[in-house]
Amino acid sequence: MSTHQGASATLAAQTIRVVVADDQHLIRAGFTALLSNEPDIDVVGNAGTGTEVVEVVTRLRPDVVLMDIRMPDGDGLWATEQIVADPALAATHIVIVTTFELDEYVGRAIRAGASGFLVKDTEPVELIRAVRVVAGGDALLSPSVTRRLLERVASGFGDGTQHASLAALTEREREVLTLVGAGLTNTEIATRLFLSPLTVKTHVSRTMTKLAARDRAQLVVVAYEAGLVRPGWR
Repeated sequence: MSTHQGASATLAAQTIRVVVADDQHLIRAGFTALLSNEPDIDVVGNAGTGTEVVEVVTRLRPDVVLMDIRMPDGDGLWATEQIVADPALAATHIVIVTTFELDEYVGRAIRAGASGFLVKDTEPVELIRAVRVVAGGDALLSPSVTRRLLERVASGFGDGTQHASLAALTEREREVLTLVGAGLTNTEIATRLFLSPLTVKTHVSRTMTKLAARDRAQLVVVAYEAGLVRPGWR
């Protein structure tokens, strides 16, 4: 293999494959144009209905889906549930594109397995960052926005009853879970607990495994449901 071919293969291996789902053609076109300008992002498909996005994602298996909520023929929440329920799509991460007026849907979206959130008037640089962060399986998007959304729908997450599965966690893992639920990044948690970011990442990974959480977003759900984090917590 030539040097050029090797470089191309490396680039291809690192490319983040994205599907854009929105019922408004203008928004799909805008997101696609913005993301396609990035050398490490490739928009491989788009869809305008819930049923269509499930079909496209099942066929193309992208790394990230930008998912609108309000779509015909099966909305974005239904589509998210279908995609997350398919074991073959375990590596596909979904970012819900929402507005604050749709708070009532956020709890269901997190339960369904959405990995992050964006508001439609987000800055372009934040949209690009969001795709990269979620593709890397790192942290929730825009922690301050996510925290506000969670706090406003937290009443629908449960009555604060402790999850039996929390018994499997060490004291440190419970501490880390609480801070993840509060919207802190690994670096912020490391600073708070006087640990290295790598150590925090290890604790997060072990906690996800013990709680059978698909990703970091579902750890937030558990933290709220178990009463480890409550609206207004700091």
